[in-house]
Parts: sequence; structure tokens; C-alpha cells
Amino acid sequence: MSVPVLSVAEMRAWEQATWAAGVRESDVIASVGLQLAAAIRAATSETDRVLVLAGLGNNGADARAAVAHLGSRLVEEIEVHDPIADLPKLRVSLSPRPALVVDGLFGIGLNRPLNEGWVGFIETLNQARVRVLSVDMPSGLNADTGGHWGAVVHAWQTLTVGAPKVGLLQRSAWRAVGRLEVLREVGLAGKPASQDEREWVLPEDFAGWPPLREISSNKGDLGRLVVIAGSMGYAGAAILSARSGARARPGLLAVLVPETVHGVVSGAVPSAMVHPFESRHAVLDRATAVLAGPGLAAPDLPADLRSEVLRLWHEFPGGMIVDASALAWLANMPMTVEPAGVRILTPHPGEAARLLESTVAEVQNDRVGTLRALAVRYRSLVVLKGHQTLTGGSVGPIQVNSSGNPGLAQGGTGDVLAGYLAGLVAQPGMMASPKPAAAYAVWEHGRTADRLESARHNWTAEDLAASIGA
Repeated sequence: MSVPVLSVAEMRAWEQATWAAGVRESDVIASVGLQLAAAIRAATSETDRVLVLAGLGNNGADARAAVAHLGSRLVEEIEVHDPIADLPKLRVSLSPRPALVVDGLFGIGLNRPLNEGWVGFIETLNQARVRVLSVDMPSGLNADTGGHWGAVVHAWQTLTVGAPKVGLLQRSAWRAVGRLEVLREVGLAGKPASQDEREWVLPEDFAGWPPLREISSNKGDLGRLVVIAGSMGYAGAAILSARSGARARPGLLAVLVPETVHGVVSGAVPSAMVHPFESRHAVLDRATAVLAGPGLAAPDLPADLRSEVLRLWHEFPGGMIVDASALAWLANMPMTVEPAGVRILTPHPGEAARLLESTVAEVQNDRVGTLRALAVRYRSLVVLKGHQTLTGGSVGPIQVNSSGNPGLAQGGTGDVLAGYLAGLVAQPGMMASPKPAAAYAVWEHGRTADRLESARHNWTAEDLAASIGA
């Protein structure tokens, strides 16, 4: 199950409860070492050279515990006691470049500024531009604030123990943290208490998703999705969102597009019923979900398209996902009446800023507060996209997504997410649980990107749409 986000004090309390339950600290360290070694092996080949930097505390013990499980890799270990005396060893070991450096210098126990020796040691490591895997925390990071104590290791990946720490999720820490993963099953007892509103999503949260279908299912049982998308110059957004919506496998899929792009969209999505847009189109009468927004960006949209989207926002009884250009149409619209059905907004930070008359910097510096404000103002579930995408509503836990990579930073990937999410929400079995469905869509979107990235580095949004749900 998803795990809470912890402060340093909460992590310490969890550890103390574990020791009080009779679990030995040495057993937890051994377990961390095994999982850490597995990650190191996955990131390197058998003949690679691995440099392990082990400090005096438990982080150093965790790093040392991994060494015995690294197989035939050439492992060099530096016990770093005095950063000034050990700096020459570091420089020698960084040339030639190791395939991976394991950072086990400092963990959450660091609570004071680093001296010049430590600053110089960490800066030398960063300047080498090697891949660094940090144990629990990038050394030098403030685990509560996301700031640093004078210098911080820039990790390629951080494997944090037990649960994410508050500081790891702060925008100020993103560059230092790299890809964040949680070493969950390490022997810590029970579930820790947390005051944080966020929960870190784990792959096992989505065991059994999407739900199995009844053996006697027919297309009439599985929902009807209508996508309102596309315009001259932006037909690709309609195609991507429709294709990915189909990958979620609703029973029926219809697409309403401006006449100017009807031919190209119709030819690109043969499984969909593609119609020229008109208000109150008959396909809307039986729809269970509507997606509006991808590619509705040209200046020559049908005159009544915007008003139809706003009418649906208020009156449509099913699930409605609003994305991209249509989000701007909601801004400053009076929200005095509760919408007739489930509503989901999928803004990126710029769109969120416009919806709240804020700035991107303000959004990024308080993503949780932004999500809550959007959910309250627009009476909706919100998927706030970006690094560690957030999913949540006006109350209750907020899911922090753990999948995905920078390859998603390309045009069209948001259209894929919106379509896949809408295709799920259209299905009656998932309409009753839109928040888990949204969290799953976000995670599957990121997981698909991770699969593509592991295969090649030149994948595109078209590849994402073709692979999502696999």
C-alpha cells in the first residue's frame, strides 16, 4: 500500500517503535543492504566499477552492507572519516570514471552546516558528473526543508528507506534527489504516524488494475467516451487523446472535432466514431464520460464549441475531464452550483497558475496548496501534472506519483494521459472510484514512459499512446 510522507521526527519515532518491538537495528541494515545491492546490480553490468562512499553513521553502514552482494563488479570502498584527508582518495577513484558512485555519507541525522572540508568533498563529487546513487538522502540535504547544509550531492537516483521524507519532495530538492524510489520492506514495524497530507504511490497499490471484466460483458456495459478535441494545426492532440482513450477500452468511443480536421482524425482513429462538432450532438446523450480540451487551440473554432463545453461542465451527469485549452475557459466562471457529475481537471503548472490567477513559481513552491485550491474553487478532482504528479481533491490524502521520467517532457504526452484517464472513467465500474482511477492512470502513464525509456531514448508521444495500458 502507499506510504505516508514523514518528517525527521516521525521517521525517528518509527525507528524507535521498531526497536521497542524487538527488531534489531542490524537486521534492518542488512535488509537495506540487500535491496540497495539489487538496485546497484540493476544499474550496472557485471564488469563495471562501483565506488562506495561510506560515512560514519547508519547511511555508511547501509552502503557497506550492500558490498558483499555485488557479484563480480569491481567495488572500491572509501571509508570517509575526514573529508580533507580523504579528498585525494576520492579524486584518484573518480579517474577513470566509475560506472556508479554510492553515496552513503550522511542521512537524516545531519542537522548542522557542513564545514569547508565536507563542502569541498561534495563539490568534487558533483563536478565529476558521474552517476550517483544516494542512500536514503542525498548527502547534505535537509530532510525536513529540502534545503541543504552548505552543499548537497546531486544524485541520479535516491533510494530512501521506509518512506519518503518531506524534504525529498520539495521543489528545491528535485535536482539533488534525482529519481526517488522507496526501499519499503526493510523490517521496520507497523505503519508510521504522519501529519503530512501526501501519500507516496507504490506499484502494488495498483494490483488488479484495471479491474477484470465480467465474462459476459458487451460493449454496452463498458461505457461510452466522447472526446471533444482538435482544430486546424492541432489535429494530433485529438488523435493522441482518442487513441489512448481507446487503449483504456471503454465500450464505445466517439470523437467530436471541428469540420476542418474531421478527415484527418477520422482516418487516424478507425476504432472511433468521428463526427463534425455540433452542440448537443446525439452521441452526448448516451455518453458516460466526456474529455474536452486537447487541441482546441486554433482561433477558428466553431462559435458554439466553448459554450457547449461549459454547458457540459454544469449539466453533464457523467464524468468529465477538462484538459489543455478548455481549462482556460473555466477560469473566472462562477462556480455557484455543484456540477452534475464527477469533474477532473488535469492542469500543468502554467494552466494551474492561470486558473488561480497565480504564477508558475507560486504553484511549484506550494503544489499541495495549489491542488487544494483548485479542487475547492472548481469542485473537482485535480491531477496537477509535472514532476511527482499529484492527484487529490479538496479533502483526503493526496497521491504523489512515483513513476515517469524526463522523457515525458515533450508535446503530446499530456494528451495521452487525458485520453487514457477519460477512457477509464467512462467505464461504470470505475466511475464510482474516480480518484483511484485517476491515480492509476497517472501511474500507468509514467510506468509506460519508464518502459519506453529503458528500451530507447528517442521514443515519442505516438509511442506512448500505442503502449499505454500494456
